[in-house]
Amino acid sequence: MSILRNQKERKRFVRFAIVGTIGAFLDFGFFNLFAHLIHLNAVLSSMASFSLAVVNNFSWNRFWTYPDSRSKPIGYQLVLFTLINLVGLAIRTPLFIFLEGRLLRILSQLDLFRVISVRPIWVAHNLSLGAAIIVVMFWNYYINRYFTYNDISS
Repeated sequence: MSILRNQKERKRFVRFAIVGTIGAFLDFGFFNLFAHLIHLNAVLSSMASFSLAVVNNFSWNRFWTYPDSRSKPIGYQLVLFTLINLVGLAIRTPLFIFLEGRLLRILSQLDLFRVISVRPIWVAHNLSLGAAIIVVMFWNYYINRYFTYNDISS
């Protein structure tokens, strides 16, 4: 299965990326709601927003990205998808923590934040989350394609 050589796989990847983009908007939205409006811990906010995005992404991927994947029961696919995404969360969380701390230190030293109304913590949180989402998207696509949705032809 090669995305570069196989038009069907490219179409699936594009759909997966669209679903992931919608999930990322949900992820960012809920993260900011939890972390900056409700003032929950950033790591817990990231984990909760990730979980909400996973439910959304599974639904859309099952019915739109991989509509021909029906030889496995939906419950089984949901369990596989969730387990794979939990590994993704295990990749994402330390990456988020690592990036957030470093970015916050760098951004807090910039004079720019003294003249604009955006706080360095908000920028550090969102840049860290964005980078972590991109890394985990590739993990999720390939592993889900080979395990969750391996019952379809290329």
